[in-house]
Amino acid sequence: MTWAQHTHRRWGPAPLWITGLSCALWALQAAPVEPIAATEFRTALPGYTYRFPFDHGSHDDFQTEWWYYTGHLRAADGRTFGYQLTFFRRAVAHESASKNPSRWTLRHLYFAHFAVTNEAGRRFQFLEKISRAGIRKAGAATGRLAVWIDDWRAEADGDSHVLHAQGEGIAIHLRLTPEKPPVIHGIAGVSRKGEGPGESSHYYSFTRLQTEGTLTYEGKARTVSGLSWMDHEFGSNQLGESQIGWDWFALQLSDATELMAYRIRRRDGTIEPASGGTWIRADGSAVPLTHDEITVVELDHWQSPQSKGRYPARWRLTVPSAHLAVELVPTVPHQELLTHRSTQITYWEGSVTVMGERASRPVMGLGYVELTGYAAPLRRRL
Repeated sequence: MTWAQHTHRRWGPAPLWITGLSCALWALQAAPVEPIAATEFRTALPGYTYRFPFDHGSHDDFQTEWWYYTGHLRAADGRTFGYQLTFFRRAVAHESASKNPSRWTLRHLYFAHFAVTNEAGRRFQFLEKISRAGIRKAGAATGRLAVWIDDWRAEADGDSHVLHAQGEGIAIHLRLTPEKPPVIHGIAGVSRKGEGPGESSHYYSFTRLQTEGTLTYEGKARTVSGLSWMDHEFGSNQLGESQIGWDWFALQLSDATELMAYRIRRRDGTIEPASGGTWIRADGSAVPLTHDEITVVELDHWQSPQSKGRYPARWRLTVPSAHLAVELVPTVPHQELLTHRSTQITYWEGSVTVMGERASRPVMGLGYVELTGYAAPLRRRL
């Protein structure tokens, strides 16, 4: 069933065609939405002043937004797991919606992805949801962290983030406590995605969250602990016509430093010059990195038997200014999500191990990598 057929069956005829919906904000911005005028929504512009905890909540004046959690967990028996829990909001308001006071008026769509990687067992499982705002089936609060679809949710409890998701033999009930303050990516409050006007977003992360709770796998609940990473991003503009996907890296290293790096790929095989990243020191201070300061070399590939997409599957990543040279290896090759029931975008999102050197000393770590546009270019109509 296509997304449009699914919407028609559950909610009646869809009021518009939504394009470019994806596993993250950039994909949600990958193609225009009709008939909404872009001027109805705010653009991510330099000079934005972040306010915490207010900015953990929803920003409904921007068209797209996501809250993205990934992490690594260890059980008492030594078994290790990776997890992902992501919520996406897409505003679909138009003139008739703004004039209609009904709770059933379609103003926002919500999507969620939940995945667990059994690293020792080399198995991967994911679930997905789609719902709409109204009568509390799904939603996101303004001014505080509270986003949900049915019984999947992420919410604040003091300074901690509390996550709940469950279904088909897997579940997480986790409390995440920040060890560092939020890191704002980019320059002047914006993370650039292209050279065109407004091709940017507001983007910050919690790069080191101490994590405790329970994980259920194959129906068995285990007490777990570990580290998590949280991304929150919001904006309204599209990727450029020449951009087909991206590679995103989030690394947590044993010397208490972290690295976020992204490469937006163009159709001609080159990397978008606006790509870059952020180096986070042990004391929590952040250093913006340009595309030229990050080198990524692909060392191996994996081809999906389902989508036939051919993904990079091992990398050498160097950041000379941070004195960092590491190699990344997926814990499980097949960590691909085929989200036919929600965003309808196929992407690889998985846990990796990190090994190498920093400042001439051995360093290791764990991370997550996201790869989009390999099974098909992001620019497509649902």
